[in-house]
Amino acid sequence: MAKIQPFLNSALAEKNYNPVLALLAASAVLRKEKTLREILVFLRANKFNKRKIYETLLQTYLFAGYPSALISLSVYSEYFKVDERWFEHWDIKKFKKRGEKNCRKIYGGKFEKLISNINSFSPEISDWLVTEGYGKVFGRKGLSLKEREVCNITVLSALRFESQLYSHINGGHRTGLHWKEIEAVIDCLAFLDKNCMKFGKKVLHMFVQTKGL
Repeated sequence: MAKIQPFLNSALAEKNYNPVLALLAASAVLRKEKTLREILVFLRANKFNKRKIYETLLQTYLFAGYPSALISLSVYSEYFKVDERWFEHWDIKKFKKRGEKNCRKIYGGKFEKLISNINSFSPEISDWLVTEGYGKVFGRKGLSLKEREVCNITVLSALRFESQLYSHINGGHRTGLHWKEIEAVIDCLAFLDKNCMKFGKKVLHMFVQTKGL
């Protein structure tokens, strides 16, 4: 654990957990199980909030699919016990309402255009984006929307989805993340794959240039 130990210790000392959650999420989707386990061992030893860890891994299914999330959560269960109180019963009206609220926070005035554009080629995805993505998943307790965007940014950098990454960098910025904070979480990808880090920083640079930050 020598490679990432200083990084984890520093984050813990500074009480800046965003890079740790970001690295955890990226480790999961890139199937870097050794690093994933190292982080989980560290977090358990330091009595880190296990709900935050669970939510970080749970939401990865939106980007990496059920098989990836199932593997990661199975590993999680070796170190932490899942609390049944975290389970949320299906309520499509509630999910849709909070999904639209969260989606508007992320996309602002571009929300209507986004939904209309996606609806033009897939009404199902347009509906699921709001109801399932931003409502059922991102609306859950355990992580703030800002923390969720931190994880989304590293996951999308790891998977190299440029337009979606740009959107979530913008979303992270809209939830209060400074672009240098975003750069810091992308930098942690160097522990996993430097090419993923370079990709993420390239897209972030495009965002900074476009916004004139």
